[in-house]
Amino acid sequence: MRWLLPENIEDILPAEAMRIELLRRLILDLFFAKKFQLVMPPLVEFTDSLLTGTGHDLDLRTFKLVDQLSGRMMGVRADITPQVARIDAHLLNRSGVTRLCYCGSVLHARPLGPAATREPIQIGAEIFGHAGIASDLEIQNLLCQALAAARVKGARMDVGHVAVFRSLVRSGDIGHELEVELFEALQKKDVPGLKVLTKRADAKTRSALLLLPDLYGGAEVLDLAERKLPRLPELQKALTILRALAKASPIPVSFDLAELRGYHYHSGVVFDAYCDGVTGTVARGGRYDEVGKAFGRPRPATGFSIELRSLASVFKNKKNK
Repeated sequence: MRWLLPENIEDILPAEAMRIELLRRLILDLFFAKKFQLVMPPLVEFTDSLLTGTGHDLDLRTFKLVDQLSGRMMGVRADITPQVARIDAHLLNRSGVTRLCYCGSVLHARPLGPAATREPIQIGAEIFGHAGIASDLEIQNLLCQALAAARVKGARMDVGHVAVFRSLVRSGDIGHELEVELFEALQKKDVPGLKVLTKRADAKTRSALLLLPDLYGGAEVLDLAERKLPRLPELQKALTILRALAKASPIPVSFDLAELRGYHYHSGVVFDAYCDGVTGTVARGGRYDEVGKAFGRPRPATGFSIELRSLASVFKNKKNK
């Protein structure tokens, strides 16, 4: 039938559209009250800039096409965050702390899950120019306020830190090829595969890497990591940051020290937010200091994005006061 839409692409009908619009206004007003400035990046841009510093995963999710005017390859954005980092680095060109927010549709070449839409609506906030834990805490608190404004039930957060794994492979002098294989095994929670791969590492590093899949749960995970993992400066700093985030969080926090989502994109804390009634994550974020460097202007950065359609699905029966 000619009027059928592509798989995992849907129209948004009036009732859902109204819920999404109400949430968009509610959350943007929260961002504005916290002094975040709105930006609106383009839907498409050249892949040279669109995929700068973002890693392989985003490349696979990006629709690509040839620009008929220039003959260059363009991409339809699959994530707005790198575009906002480009705006901060090259258009605003500020030296101090910059707070930016955004809202818009993205397009995925492949759905993130069996029932996931390929056209999510992202709304998010980013802080540029501050490398300390204060900005991580500010972003975490802002996300919690956004979820509270949407009046979700059962809000919770799963937090990790890429420096845990990164510090172990660096201290163990593990080569790039083995690092990639270890990364893939941890992503798949492939413990048998991890046991085979770590035979090529020294005993101390092997023991630490094999422990990572078990370091999932509450605050006791950080205590166990403190006792069992090598006392590497970068790793200890990561654990200190995770403790501070957990202590300050107004919602329950669990830890996953084997979580490496966006490993080649993120540089510090990574987190996923969940709530009752939504399958999978409702928001994602973390620190990504290396992206500014990839744009030629090193800028510390941290932020999050909310999947607005998912959040709207649990907002539908609420009375908006």
